[in-house]
Amino acid sequence: MQPTVADVLALDPVRRGSPRVLAAADRLDTPVRWVHVVELADPREFLRGGEFVLSTGIALPADPAGLDRFVSALADAGAAALAVEIGSRYVRDLPRPLVQSATAHRLPLIVLQRQTQFIAVTEAVHAEILAAQVAELRAAQRLHQVFTDLAAAAASADDIVARASALAGVPVILADLGHRVLACAPGKEEVADLLAGFAGRSRAVAVSGRSGYDPATGWLVAMVGGHGADWGRLIFALPAVPGPSDHVLAEQAATTLALARLVRDRRETPLRHAQTTLLAALTGERYADSVDLHARISALGIPLAGHRLLPIVIAPAGRAADSAPALASTLDAITSGCQVMAVPVLAGTLADGRVGALLALPAEADEDDTLAEIAARLRSRGQPGQPGQAGQPVIGAGPAVTSVAQASTSFLAAAQAVDAAHLADPAGSGAAAGPVVRLADLGLAGLLGQLADDPRVQAFAERQIGPLLLHDDRAGTDLAGLLTAFLRSGGNKAETAQRVRLARPTLYERLRQIEQILGVSLDTAEIRLSLHAALIAHQAATDRSPAL
Repeated sequence: MQPTVADVLALDPVRRGSPRVLAAADRLDTPVRWVHVVELADPREFLRGGEFVLSTGIALPADPAGLDRFVSALADAGAAALAVEIGSRYVRDLPRPLVQSATAHRLPLIVLQRQTQFIAVTEAVHAEILAAQVAELRAAQRLHQVFTDLAAAAASADDIVARASALAGVPVILADLGHRVLACAPGKEEVADLLAGFAGRSRAVAVSGRSGYDPATGWLVAMVGGHGADWGRLIFALPAVPGPSDHVLAEQAATTLALARLVRDRRETPLRHAQTTLLAALTGERYADSVDLHARISALGIPLAGHRLLPIVIAPAGRAADSAPALASTLDAITSGCQVMAVPVLAGTLADGRVGALLALPAEADEDDTLAEIAARLRSRGQPGQPGQAGQPVIGAGPAVTSVAQASTSFLAAAQAVDAAHLADPAGSGAAAGPVVRLADLGLAGLLGQLADDPRVQAFAERQIGPLLLHDDRAGTDLAGLLTAFLRSGGNKAETAQRVRLARPTLYERLRQIEQILGVSLDTAEIRLSLHAALIAHQAATDRSPAL
């Protein structure tokens, strides 16, 4: 950063001249680009702007009009200040017309009351200027390295925006061209205050070129994308007019965001990435304050006031459920269905490979009709008959809520409903509970799905079926699977034999073997209920076990 007139006055060679400011003392923050000694009545052709002008006054005109022309020439050329030494032309003080003219033109005028070595002043100031330029160059190199590392690491938009905010020490916002907030690093400000009325304020700010500053808002705006293919704007909320380093930082960060967009899978648009990030906070995958989340979601264009919020979790069907195309197809079905029904939606992928969505239901929207439409679109995008594609996606729906603060608990209920649907229908067809499930619809499977991590439930399951699981492990059999099929058939041996494709005598013998291992009679309804509950609890706990 260039030294100012005040900085120059603080240098030792200048202080030895006993400087005194006679005019425009409020403009001592003017940057100084260079020092120039002038002993001419008209110095215009020798100045380029930003000069700290030194003079002995020997060539200055004697008449007030001539002095005014001299000061006017300095001001027109953009001089930073004029310093005149006492001794050669003026003995005690500078002429009053010179002071009056400098005041009128708002040009800082300094009298050097003692003899001053102009060469020493020039060397000292130029050393400060060169040091500032070197410092700016090094800072730019550091910025370049920081953002190069972020780009090489395929950093997310949130990471890049957060880093830019930390480096600038100000709030930074990334918005798309529709003025929806994709990422936000609020710095020391409250998110809700920073984003209040953002879309309207953003639309009012227009900059020419790749970057620009809007004095009305204090925003430094840099375009993000390639020429002709811009997709966003990076906004720095500054407390003062930006300097060169601010522009460099903004442009580096914007370039890094554009590169990161190219590195990431093009199927994930900036908008979808922003929605996925917010869903991670809503579902508890990452911490976020509910007030901040409300502001972020609203700034993304999702209306919340006057809407019921319906969280859903979708488990795509088939072996390819975790693949990117399957997840993208599921997301497209949700967003297109909601668009047709005029239901705003926040949708993205979750950490467990499922899809999550927060539907903002208008007052007139019917919850069941909305879910049925989404389910129908998901079914229509399926490919029945292909290997590994059997079955239908399962939609777990949580209870509708009225605030973002309640959404996390509702998302948990939706996820548990999907888990419990699998327990109620382990084949994954979705037929047991339908394509849309709620915990309230799933009875015992829903309850045990919620309690699967409870040590008391796990101990109960071990007491009931532990010996059978141990036998299967040692003998390489699957009597537990056979028992599950028998219990799901309601104890009907003929139906069980058909389901597991065993001859009846073989089935009868294996059921007797199960009774001997467990020391129970399968003819008792209470025993069958206890064993069924234990098998469901065991399956739920197994499904949640972390991979080692």
